[in-house]
Amino acid sequence: MREIEFWFEFASNYSYLSVMRIEAAAAERGVTVRWKPLLLGPIFRSLGWNTSPFVLQKAKGEYVWTDMVRQCRKHGLPWQRPAEFPRASLLPARVALVGADQPWIGAYCRRIMLLNFAEDRAIDDLHTVAEVLTQLQLPAQQILDAAQSDASKLKLRQQTEAAQAKGIFGAPTFFVGDEMFWGDDRLDDALLSASA
Repeated sequence: MREIEFWFEFASNYSYLSVMRIEAAAAERGVTVRWKPLLLGPIFRSLGWNTSPFVLQKAKGEYVWTDMVRQCRKHGLPWQRPAEFPRASLLPARVALVGADQPWIGAYCRRIMLLNFAEDRAIDDLHTVAEVLTQLQLPAQQILDAAQSDASKLKLRQQTEAAQAKGIFGAPTFFVGDEMFWGDDRLDDALLSASA
C-alpha cells in the first residue's frame, strides 16, 4: 500500500494549507494518508523557544502573514489572520488522535482548521469541538470522552515524543518510508515519492 505519514498541528498556519489539500491530492495519486496530529509546543521548548519562531522573529512573522495571503489565493482557500497565534489546540489534537484511523478524520481536521484560519475562532473549546463533531453527524460526547481520557492524553504525549525522535522540528512534515519532507511546499514532492 502506497502511503504518506502526515504530521500536523492545528495551531500551524502552514499545516492549514496541507490539511485542506492532502486528502484529495493523495486520492488522485492512489496514496493513503496516515494522519499524525502532534503538539509543536514541546518540540519548540526542546529547541529553547517559548513560542512559534514566527512570533519570536519579527521579520519572519511579517513575511509569513504576507505569504499566507498568497498561498491561500493560489489554492483557493479562505484566509483570516488569527487574532491569537499560535492558538491553543490541545483538545482538537486529542480528538484527531481518536479519529486518526476513521473515515471522518479529514473532514474533521478541515473544519477545525477553517475555524482557526478562516473564521478566527478559538478551537480549544469543548463546545466548539462538539459542534464540529455534531455537524459531521458523529457521536460527539462519546468521542470527546475518549479524547479526554488518561489513555488519550498519554497517547498524544507519546505521539509528540515519537515526532521528536523522528527528527520533526516543525509542521507540516511528511514521511514516505524513512524519507522526510518538511513544509506545505513539499507536499507534492512527498506525494510523488509515495506514488512512485
